Amino acid sequence: MAVIGAGPAGFYTAYRVLSKLANAKVDMYESLPVPYGLVRFGVAPDHPEVKNCQDKFNQVAQDPRFTYIGNTPIGTSWPHPPHRSLPLAVLGPHYDALLLSYGASKDRKLAIPGEDTLAGVHSARAFVGWYNGLPEYRHLKLDLHLAEEATVIGQGNVALDVARMLLSRPGDLGTTDITEYAIEELRRSRVRRVRVVGRRGLLQAAFTVKELRELLSLQGVGFHPVHAPLLPEDPGSFPRAQKRIMQVLQKGPKTKLTDAEKLWELCFLRSPKAFIPSASGSARIGAIEFEKNRLEEPMFSPNSSAIGTGETEMLPTNLAFRSIGYLSERIPGFEDLGIPFNEKRGLVPNEDGRVVKPLDPKAGDPVIPVPGIYASGWVKRGPTGVIASTMYDAFDTGDRIVSDWTGGEVEFMRFGGEEKKFGWEAVRHEVSSRGMKSISWAQWMKIDEAEKERGKRFGKEREKFTSEEEMLAVLE
Repeated sequence: MAVIGAGPAGFYTAYRVLSKLANAKVDMYESLPVPYGLVRFGVAPDHPEVKNCQDKFNQVAQDPRFTYIGNTPIGTSWPHPPHRSLPLAVLGPHYDALLLSYGASKDRKLAIPGEDTLAGVHSARAFVGWYNGLPEYRHLKLDLHLAEEATVIGQGNVALDVARMLLSRPGDLGTTDITEYAIEELRRSRVRRVRVVGRRGLLQAAFTVKELRELLSLQGVGFHPVHAPLLPEDPGSFPRAQKRIMQVLQKGPKTKLTDAEKLWELCFLRSPKAFIPSASGSARIGAIEFEKNRLEEPMFSPNSSAIGTGETEMLPTNLAFRSIGYLSERIPGFEDLGIPFNEKRGLVPNEDGRVVKPLDPKAGDPVIPVPGIYASGWVKRGPTGVIASTMYDAFDTGDRIVSDWTGGEVEFMRFGGEEKKFGWEAVRHEVSSRGMKSISWAQWMKIDEAEKERGKRFGKEREKFTSEEEMLAVLE
């Protein structure tokens, strides 16, 4: 089985298959030299406990039936030019099964004026990748010293991560694995107020109580209370998760408003309409125009929709982040293997991880399996959930693969005919002929050790390499 993507979905699915099929062999392809995907580049640096799953992934990689193939992007998507990518069709003849677990490489856009033209407007994905050392965003120009007010559009956990990073004291982050260039930029930051804005109300917000509690516990950071009409009179009748959020809000922040150095607030019932240039006439953002919303009844239902009122307001801001979700994209070459893709939802159509396509593309249903093609993680179900939910989702896909293989009633990939498949042993010649330098797990461990050694100079666990050139230089 070939696995595309070395993040949690890929590792957990590989673990499940290897643990249940004694004769299974798994080759994992990763575009970067380093593994772990979202765990390395998406988890906030002050959440080290979430990264403990890396220990399990390392155990998987020690299995002699497992091969890690880093620095080997599949397809021709940016940022890898065609000559540095392996066409998807090359894998087909050499595997019985293909697992798509490459996550979400894009973010959803607001599609409003100023989003792509004004300085100071960024995606949360770019900001998170920047402070976590993702090479794609190493040179993101944030200019935090030019901003006193920041606005985050969206109210999921990633939005609260962005707010927490902007408001935390840099010294409190110094022992984490945040990049040193991020620490230096945060030290220069003049951001003193952060608004986290959502189009619906508190009961419909997607953040969890853990993220909320962490923000309210920040030293020196005050919180502007939620407007009373947006809170239900009897929170005791609501589900446990919402009830705990309201209890934490009622308790309030660790720092009183009168003693606060910085401030944050949750703003509800607002939909962004345009990013507005600053009054100075520069190409930098100066405000956001929002339309005020109301909630359909019952307003405290988790499924209540927002309805625009037509009334607008301007909120001043020098910095804005959209945080309204991620999107997966198709890998070039899907059509060569008959793999469908839902562009609107940003995922691969599947049933319990088994990729399916319509028997009649014009009619839609019924669907039929695409032989030997499976999906796991965000490209399977959309960009939702935490690492634990990804694990259970991956186990479901792994069980489906095992069931299909042992049951003998489902077709697998037959692009190379019925003969035995040799996987990486056959593919590696194509990689070499293209001048690509694949990275083994042993080589990744050398990069890992070098990062840890660099971290000692700063009193932290590791200092990440933030370019592929730096990573590969360790191996020379």
